[in-house]
Amino acid sequence: MLARSLELFAPHHQELRKRLITAFLAIIICTAIAYGFSEHIARIFLAPLFQASPLIHKLVYTNLPEAFLSYIKLSLLIGIVASFPVILYQIWMFIAPGLKSNEKKLATVVVFWATLLFAAGAAFAFLAVLPRMLHYFMSYATPNLEPLPKFGDYLTFVARTMLAFGLSFEIPFLMVMSGKAGFLEAGYFRKKRISFYAAIVVLAFLLTAGDFMATAMLAIPLFGLYEAGIFLTALFSGTQKK
Repeated sequence: MLARSLELFAPHHQELRKRLITAFLAIIICTAIAYGFSEHIARIFLAPLFQASPLIHKLVYTNLPEAFLSYIKLSLLIGIVASFPVILYQIWMFIAPGLKSNEKKLATVVVFWATLLFAAGAAFAFLAVLPRMLHYFMSYATPNLEPLPKFGDYLTFVARTMLAFGLSFEIPFLMVMSGKAGFLEAGYFRKKRISFYAAIVVLAFLLTAGDFMATAMLAIPLFGLYEAGIFLTALFSGTQKK
């Protein structure tokens, strides 16, 4: 029985391997390109911190490889973001054989919007939420308490924040995927709306490090995206309420 199952899965295994390799190569190529512009990208990332606290004019690094490793991490983040459309496309191509012709056309639209949502989440974090969070953190500075942010720690903080927001904005995409896989239906998301809303608030609170204003700025759009996810899940599964 096991041998038969493995034999049936073999073609899917080869296809999955092909898709994973393609996605990995896309990340590597985009990361290498981003590294060539890493210093310029780092200056863009540093701008919100300098604007949040005029007292800070430069950052420090306390061990020799820290700056180099920080540029590598930053380049990897940009590489993942830049290759995100390729990654999503590989996911959809892997499940495409199980889709009908009209669903394949709709899948192209979903991949486009999923990419746009990820970019919107990352941009929203950098342009709207991050300045608010940095201003909040810098407000703890006093004449006896001077902030000395490390270069590596700051870039990691910005990268994680943008990545977390980008992934959070993927809620509709993940809901549609779970619906197509047969794990959860639109009716389940409707029934558990309050529970998911509470989870969104907790997630937003954790991602924004307890800043209530930033929590609201993240939670409100996520509520709207959750409702959009219910509609799209029902649309894909054909269970949309009349």
